[in-house]
Amino acid sequence: MSVLTTKAFWGAALERAAKTFAQAVLAIVGVAGVTPADVDWKEVLLAGAFGALASLLTSVVSAPVGNAGPSMASEVLSPPAPAVSAEEV
Repeated sequence: MSVLTTKAFWGAALERAAKTFAQAVLAIVGVAGVTPADVDWKEVLLAGAFGALASLLTSVVSAPVGNAGPSMASEVLSPPAPAVSAEEV
């Protein structure tokens, strides 16, 4: 089974894309140095969307490299550990 068909891969890839979107929007608004009312939000959101798209494409291209994740690093995707109750600690 290809890593591209797993929920873990797409969950991690979408998380990366959302972070990239937020970072791009914050960077553009921050560099503009104007009030939020003066920002051309259509352009800012479009730039954020292009960043997110680039992030998704990078994840897809990186899938066959390294471990089964959207990164070329040694990231390993696994299900989250079960929650531990206060009584068990």
